[in-house]
Amino acid sequence: MSAVSRRNSIVSVPIKNIERELICPICKELFTHPLILPCQHSVCHKCVRELLLLNHEDSFDAGSECSLPGSPGPRSRVPSPSMERLDRLARSGSISSPGWRRGSVTPRVTTFPCPGCQHDVDLGERGMSMLFRNFTLESIVERYRQAARAAVAIMCNMCKPPQQEATKSCMDCKASYCNECFKFHHPWGTPKAQHEYVGPTMNFRPKVLMCPEHEMEKVNMYCEVCRRPVCHLCKLGGSHANHKVTSMSSAYKILKEKLSKSIHYLISKEDQVRTQISHLEVLINETEENGQVAECGAYEHFERLFQTLQERKSEMLNSIAQSKTRRLEQLRGQVEEYQGMLENSGLVGYAQEVLKETDQSCFVQTAKQLHTRIAKSTESLRTFHPAADPSFDEFVLETSREETLLKELCFGGVPEPPIIDLSRSRVYNEGLLCWQLAEDTLATDHQVLEYRRLGAEQDEEGASHWCLTDRVYGPSTVVCDLEANSLYSFRVRSCRNSLYSPYSPEVTFHTPPAPAFGFLFNDNCGFSSERLALSKRRDSVESMAGMAFLLAAERVQTGSYMGLDYIIGDTGISQGRQYWAFRVEPHSYLVKVGVASDSKLLEWFHNPRDTSSPRYDHDSGHDSGSEDTCYDLSQPFTLLTVGMGKMFLPKASGGDHGDHSNRVLPMPQRIGVCLDYDAGRVYFYDADTMRCLYERQVDCSGTMYPAFGLMGSGKVHLEEFITAKRLSYM
Repeated sequence: MSAVSRRNSIVSVPIKNIERELICPICKELFTHPLILPCQHSVCHKCVRELLLLNHEDSFDAGSECSLPGSPGPRSRVPSPSMERLDRLARSGSISSPGWRRGSVTPRVTTFPCPGCQHDVDLGERGMSMLFRNFTLESIVERYRQAARAAVAIMCNMCKPPQQEATKSCMDCKASYCNECFKFHHPWGTPKAQHEYVGPTMNFRPKVLMCPEHEMEKVNMYCEVCRRPVCHLCKLGGSHANHKVTSMSSAYKILKEKLSKSIHYLISKEDQVRTQISHLEVLINETEENGQVAECGAYEHFERLFQTLQERKSEMLNSIAQSKTRRLEQLRGQVEEYQGMLENSGLVGYAQEVLKETDQSCFVQTAKQLHTRIAKSTESLRTFHPAADPSFDEFVLETSREETLLKELCFGGVPEPPIIDLSRSRVYNEGLLCWQLAEDTLATDHQVLEYRRLGAEQDEEGASHWCLTDRVYGPSTVVCDLEANSLYSFRVRSCRNSLYSPYSPEVTFHTPPAPAFGFLFNDNCGFSSERLALSKRRDSVESMAGMAFLLAAERVQTGSYMGLDYIIGDTGISQGRQYWAFRVEPHSYLVKVGVASDSKLLEWFHNPRDTSSPRYDHDSGHDSGSEDTCYDLSQPFTLLTVGMGKMFLPKASGGDHGDHSNRVLPMPQRIGVCLDYDAGRVYFYDADTMRCLYERQVDCSGTMYPAFGLMGSGKVHLEEFITAKRLSYM
């Protein structure tokens, strides 16, 4: 073997590693004359023909094709004929079938599913003739074949025997040459010296691609819409006239650059790929080991179950056998007793013999006891009762419940993790955690909730200890004794047949700064049933635009003030720190929320607000400046204005009266209020994030009540956790 041949062989050796990329998806063999489908997948020429023939309703029998003269034999025995051979056979009429047109190798049916992507491929009227041959893939397959048969050299086609090993192949002459023959047939200074030559090969492809629609035109453009090479006639008036095309050199440069970048990226990530492969191999080993452990565990569980059933079976069969023996003995004894009552046998026969006794004293001595026995037998005849019950009803097993349990045993593997529902979960000094199971999951046995306080005592790894709740057999549970003003993390997992699911994503909640204060709306003190609608549970209130509201609006023309309708909680605060939360409907026009003392409430309820001057009410909206001065003082009430999707903070005395941007905040979905009675201070929070929005001093000389004022259309809902304790006593 020459040095050039050995060098080519060495270069071609790595190509053996890409064998699976060179296999036709239909015949599962190396590509032979591959064609590029419109979906960019490649299929052997012969496989396309076979697909089209199979899809035709009048497809001819495969055996008749093999019997035709000149037709190729089975694919596994005889190599596929070249395209020129197929075209020649078709033109000569050697291949004919109901699905073929004379002069074409394309059947009438031109639609078939692509074996790579399963999309339908429509070849159109031209059929297979519109498909390009994949010369690049064909060359790679040929190089692979050469690498696979490296020991078999390609011989020179021009040498006289004995032939020399070829060192070059001319793509124009379609022949292979040794060095001497190549110099002889391609002398310098002749046109043949300009021929294209490559290393030794058996695959001679055309130098240029020809347009399948215009057979005499070379492809010199690339259609970016169809993503295929086209000629200039296709662009001028063909099927690609309105498509965006680019030059072949530009497409070559762009695609080659993209492919090179992709290859370089993959090569640069080789270490990462090897690491991931190693990780996958470890996972495979772990899967095998864990699978064996699971099989052994399941086998042991079922063996214990079988053993228990076998023990119970043996115990029950022994009990039935003992009961059967005892009953048979009793019944047989009763049969013998009754047989003695028959004439000339047993007791009756003995009595008949006693009657023959003539000695009176002897007769009396024997007859006394005999008469007692006969009396008992006579009584038993009158009240016949079998000595034993022949039925074994007490041994009939009712196993329907056990059978149902066994049938309901599911072996669906590890259950899916539940998801904690943030919209329904609430956390105060106690936490209500709700979760949802996957819709397509099987039923689970129970759930386990775990929680921990962030920033608490940590272990050696720097993580807080998780606290576990008892088993939960529903979609929610309550966690008690949470510390105030702390951050807690929660997670939950399901269990089915002793198999636990992965943990749900952790969710974090911030507990309020004080214990939850429970109350309901007060429907007695100052409540206006004409303007306010209270729910039956007294946990929500809504402002109604009724006749009273209409009359108040009419008085606005005379300068009167249309005031608020107040409602308070039914429980007051006289010490400590308390927290409550509520929700204001986004469509509410104006709602005031906060706290007020009993003395201030008495003043409000006895002096109707719709007849007083707007200057009298602090933060009334009247820009007189009086409310700014008074708001620096400690008042027996504090109310924040909420409405139209906004929250309005009170003015500061030294602030800019014309700038409202820093006082207007987006309305939180849930608002929290914390009253520190001892410190005389009230705080307003975004209850979802526990971010303090506003705080101020308040005069707590009397009993303080949660206070709400509504005007126009507005609605307030108390949190369920706030009202739950009060409703449980009603």
